[in-house]
Amino acid sequence: YTLHVLSTALFDRPAFKNVISHGIVLGSDGNKMSKSLRNYPDVSEVLDRDGSDAMRWFLMSSPILRGGNLIVTEEGIREGVRQVLLPLWNVWHFFTLYTNAADGGAGYEASERFESSDPLDRYILAATGRLVTEVRESLDAYEVSDACDALRTYTDTLTNWYVRRSRERFFAEDEQAFDVLYTCLKTFCEVAAPLLPLATEEIWRGLTGGQSVHLTDYPDASVFPDDAEGLAAMQLVRQVASTGSALRKAAKLRVRLPLAGATVVVSNPGQLTEHHTAILRDELNLKSLEVLDSDTVSAEEYGISQKLVVNARAAGPRLGKNVQQAIKGTKTGDWSVAEDGTVTAGGLELQEGEYSLETIVDPEKADGAAAAVLAGGGFVVLDTQLTPELEAEGLARDTIRMIAQARREADLHISDRILTRITASAEDIAALKANAELIQRETLTDELYFIEADAKAPSVSVQRVETAGDSK
Repeated sequence: YTLHVLSTALFDRPAFKNVISHGIVLGSDGNKMSKSLRNYPDVSEVLDRDGSDAMRWFLMSSPILRGGNLIVTEEGIREGVRQVLLPLWNVWHFFTLYTNAADGGAGYEASERFESSDPLDRYILAATGRLVTEVRESLDAYEVSDACDALRTYTDTLTNWYVRRSRERFFAEDEQAFDVLYTCLKTFCEVAAPLLPLATEEIWRGLTGGQSVHLTDYPDASVFPDDAEGLAAMQLVRQVASTGSALRKAAKLRVRLPLAGATVVVSNPGQLTEHHTAILRDELNLKSLEVLDSDTVSAEEYGISQKLVVNARAAGPRLGKNVQQAIKGTKTGDWSVAEDGTVTAGGLELQEGEYSLETIVDPEKADGAAAAVLAGGGFVVLDTQLTPELEAEGLARDTIRMIAQARREADLHISDRILTRITASAEDIAALKANAELIQRETLTDELYFIEADAKAPSVSVQRVETAGDSK
């Protein structure tokens, strides 16, 4: 008010056109932050340990920019490091590791690429274009925390999906993959620069050799592919993969243990191409995958149904006496879940936290399988029955992980060929020998030896194989 009064008197115009009104900053004890109370983390210690970008992100992504109150805690600041900063640094390290090792150590100089023949590349490029648009729209509307949400979601997509799913391509020195990851990292830095100014500066300069990310123009979203259908299809793949992984965990089936197969029933099975089903088979470690149309197959055939439970304590303050109407709707079957995940009971829309959806499976119809309903319709049925062959391959994949760890501990290069010795019981050796080719292929093992011993679980040792002309 004072600024407006002064500006009007002096210059005959408002002092500003837009203002962000924030909530109250609270100390770690829940009271208003105060110098006298010292109820906040030591600032110097936080900046030295986590960095100023972590503190900045914590504030910019918090509810305080939506008018809510904010409790400042060290755990909250570190959460931002875990969610965004560390994944960003890890991708940058991954990129430099593989590009520098390419071409026998000569390295590969990546460049911007906005088209690719690989579906995963096209997906992440479309997601990057959408990120550019979403962050710009949010910042233009002064919705800073929404921009942070978009960046956080994209970081998870880039690290936990694209890079993880594309590791073999980087190992094979796929130039398309190098260029696409370069493009994504460079664009992310340019988009996130106002919110993570120091981390993005360091990575962007390392990528481009340029003077500063803060002297560049904001990226142009139109140069990226606009593939809404491709984005929707891959999001469905990720949802099915997440649901299948949850079923595995509930059945206490470790990830490296292969399963016979699964059935996925969705409303538009045509959007899942062979590439998508191949990803799901690999992601869920399946021997086979069947995709069916929900118009021709019902959940009842597999003994699958859902139960909606209203959390009266959570919904009561918002719905008041109408909460009884919602509860009655769940008991009479007057409830539904829309394609976008919106839940309605008794004609009332419920918010997240006000309800729980439980999947119920009839064991007589399921025939030993695990099942779960997908948000927005459809369901997944996972065959959880094991055979000796599946268990043997699972043991081999567990051993592959042990060999990979041994390689890292021996400080071997990612391309080094090795000699591997496996010490195990006679029974385990028989299972591992049946999968010897898989073990050698996955670990770059030229020579594989088995040592029989009275061991509860296999143990491994590795040794670098010298090659002709090798001076190391």
